Amino acid sequence: MAPINLFEYEALAQQHMAPVTWDYFQGGSDDEVTLRNNRNAFESIRLRPRMLIDVSDVQMQTNVVGVPVNMPILVAPMSAHMLVHPEGELATARGTGQAGTILTVSTFSTYTIEEIAAAATGPLWLQLYLTRTMEATGSLVRRAEDAGYRAIVLTVDTPRTSRRERDVRNNFLIAKAARSANFVEAPGSDPVTIQQSRHITGTWETLDWLRSLTKLPILLKGILTAEDTLLAMEHDIQGIIVSNHGGRQLDGAIESIVALPEVVEAVAGRCEVYMDGGIRRGTDVLKALALGARAVLVGRPVIWGLAVNGSEGVRSVLELLRAELEMTMMLAGQPALASIDRSLVKLL
Repeated sequence: MAPINLFEYEALAQQHMAPVTWDYFQGGSDDEVTLRNNRNAFESIRLRPRMLIDVSDVQMQTNVVGVPVNMPILVAPMSAHMLVHPEGELATARGTGQAGTILTVSTFSTYTIEEIAAAATGPLWLQLYLTRTMEATGSLVRRAEDAGYRAIVLTVDTPRTSRRERDVRNNFLIAKAARSANFVEAPGSDPVTIQQSRHITGTWETLDWLRSLTKLPILLKGILTAEDTLLAMEHDIQGIIVSNHGGRQLDGAIESIVALPEVVEAVAGRCEVYMDGGIRRGTDVLKALALGARAVLVGRPVIWGLAVNGSEGVRSVLELLRAELEMTMMLAGQPALASIDRSLVKLL
């Protein structure tokens, strides 16, 4: 029997992945407190359903920074998809497009951004790290624009990669395990040196530099506070993704769903707000929408689908979430995304 929810995909995916690869994708930093709490935080939010409302035709279509999608569920950036399937990001792009939504392609994809664009059946965003040199970073931005990507998602919570103890224990280096297709390494390059050079530190002024390179919408991924939101509003950005990197960076950081309301309040309608971290059910999506997110992004579940059944597994994972969201909206008396607001939830 095919999986009927994301947790069943998770169990199957573990059977399809090498243990060290499983740990790389599943793990978080240090004690994995934030990793666990991202999921658990949804349990402290209760829904306040409305009754006797016509929900015979639930509408879930929306647009994100001007791009139409079939549902408010997007695919978060993750590196090295070839570790779980030989077609890697090519299969992920096909499956995501078939589900009618957006794939955010990682800077550290295992196929080039041009190869992924050629295989894609839907729109793409590029997730951007400030990496190696500013020249290399700028070149990647220009390549993405030329390849038809629709937005740049700058990840801001990774001045350095955190200590992920599962990877330490497994002696796992992503730079050694998987190629970084968007960068050509010198023959014989040391994987440790490559890994250490993957991230460079940016500042708020870096946003002005990035804006000078491209006319594409710019979203910031990794904002968790009202203070940083207000600083972001001083620059020409089109969106904020509330995220703690899936619990993979600062351990003990606030859960994304908990941080979401203060970011939404600080934005005050001046740009679009999204969130990722812990989304596993349609009810999770609905809670995030009620707290002000325009859409959510999912990461690990897409990797599970890819590991189990390639592009079809990716499509299936996204369609399962979409179907759950539709049912949840019906049961909560919400016939359209526009009807969802803060009154639908109660925080414990």
